[in-house]
Amino acid sequence: MDSVRFTAETSSDGVLERDFTVAGVPGVLWSPASGSKSAPLILMGHTGGLHKRTPGIMARARHHVTGYGFTVAAIDAPGHGDRPRTAQDDQARDALLRARAAGEPIGPIVAEYNAALAERAVPEWQTALDALQALPEIGTEAPIGYSGITLGTAIGLHLAAVEPRITAATFGGVLVYEALIEAARQVTIPILFLLPWDDEEIDRRSDLALFDAFAAKEKTLHANPGRHNQTPRFEVDDEARFYARHLGAHVSSSSG
Repeated sequence: MDSVRFTAETSSDGVLERDFTVAGVPGVLWSPASGSKSAPLILMGHTGGLHKRTPGIMARARHHVTGYGFTVAAIDAPGHGDRPRTAQDDQARDALLRARAAGEPIGPIVAEYNAALAERAVPEWQTALDALQALPEIGTEAPIGYSGITLGTAIGLHLAAVEPRITAATFGGVLVYEALIEAARQVTIPILFLLPWDDEEIDRRSDLALFDAFAAKEKTLHANPGRHNQTPRFEVDDEARFYARHLGAHVSSSSG
């Protein structure tokens, strides 16, 4: 089995932050500096074109660690962040730029590329999860959650459909294609879905159809004005409380 190789470590404000690689895939692990044995582990997927250390992921990770005692892990998606791009990655990026410049629909391009990225990324997440669970501070008893929007949803939804270790997930704001609908029909775990109501590149009707397709007995939709990168700050704590409810974390007094 591939193991976690830590490459850097810092600690501040009660959060231990460690860079790592697993099977050549770079990631970051945030955990309570005081220890985190069997604490819930939240896997975070970044949005398209970005990386594991986006400000949004870092803010949510630190909030979840300091306020709720979670451990949080993020890895770079294929062709993103510190990972090399393939010819397929470059072709998709160039096609997307041309379509935007010409005012043409980007949905078909993004859907095809996201589907290809998910096919590559799901096994990588499973390998990373295997390796993270082998760490003594996490272990196999730690409950697992997943959080991601846009590309993070496209990858995470396929992951949740095949990975029984994930027992609660946050999704939202994604360009929907048929394979996502099919994957949603296989997802029975509790779902929190964040819908950006005014994102011109995301069809809210398609996202509502995706939400409807989830087979989960408990699923909640939060719709907010603005684009997918304008999620209100209070949703960060709502997400943490969602995980605390389903994964059994202790809520500290600092969480408000």
